[in-house]
Amino acid sequence: MTDRTALVTGASGYIGGRLVPALLEEGWTVRVLARRPERLDPAWRARVEVVPGDATRPEDVANALDGAAVAYYLLHSMDSHGDFRRRDRALAETFAAAARAAGTDRIVYLSGLHPSGELSEHMASRVEVGEILLASGVPTAVLQAGVVLGQGSASFDMLRHLSERLPVAVGPKWLRNRIQPIAVDDVIHYLVRAAELPRDVNRSIDVGMDEVLTYVEMMHRYASATGLQPPVVVTLPVLTPRLASLWVGLVTPVDSSIARPLVGSLIHDAVKRDDDAADLLGDPPGGPTGFDEAVRKATSEVDPARPRRTYARLGVILAVLALVVLGVRAVARLMEGGR
Repeated sequence: MTDRTALVTGASGYIGGRLVPALLEEGWTVRVLARRPERLDPAWRARVEVVPGDATRPEDVANALDGAAVAYYLLHSMDSHGDFRRRDRALAETFAAAARAAGTDRIVYLSGLHPSGELSEHMASRVEVGEILLASGVPTAVLQAGVVLGQGSASFDMLRHLSERLPVAVGPKWLRNRIQPIAVDDVIHYLVRAAELPRDVNRSIDVGMDEVLTYVEMMHRYASATGLQPPVVVTLPVLTPRLASLWVGLVTPVDSSIARPLVGSLIHDAVKRDDDAADLLGDPPGGPTGFDEAVRKATSEVDPARPRRTYARLGVILAVLALVVLGVRAVARLMEGGR
């Protein structure tokens, strides 16, 4: 590929913000389409070409794609508004048409691991976006990943807070589903390498670490890797995805509007159905990162034990208050009996 200009959409997001410096490191000229350029990471903002614009406007998308050899599509709705699927479909169709008209050599899209058959609305939307891009006439690589392990990842934050805050938890049945997670650095590696795929590759590619775990097992492994006592988890079959997202929002700082699409990606098994990513993209240096190593790296700048200490102190305070209330009641009864 002689033209080394890569367009990154969603560059202010978690994955996009890490992809940009990785592409720069590999010698790419990077262009970003940004509705709010001021939200771009100042660590690399001056090193890229910023195209102000909105991905919903065909003229802005066409302008951003002009002359780009590779286009990274990292846009999807993370909300609970009822029209998210229509919005995602319209965005993808606009982008696909503009990439075809611009003569873009390749589209790279990050989607999620999923089984065949009926899916949650959010996961079905992401699959639909991948199908639209694959049918665009532009060679497309749809990378499909499970839970991404890295500091700042919403899915990792949910796992972290559930594991840290709940020594005993009663949760929804999807906590027993099988998941093949991946370290964020490995996701970035595969995304960068996807830009170099031959033009005849137009397909989905499953990526993930070698381990398959249930969500409960990930909570236990997270606790062990960070020196915490593994939580005791009981699952119930009665929590719907909506109620489960409210449960996540109640016991973690993850907003329920963000938790709902995350839960939507977990109510089914999320494991690789093909295992040829290494042949197509090459493994990361040293091979795929293991779960424990990914957790330790992601928590290197945080104190995993702090939430439990906070909750333990809160428990002591509540216990003392309860004793005070019981003591006051006992004294009151004694006084009444002495009259």
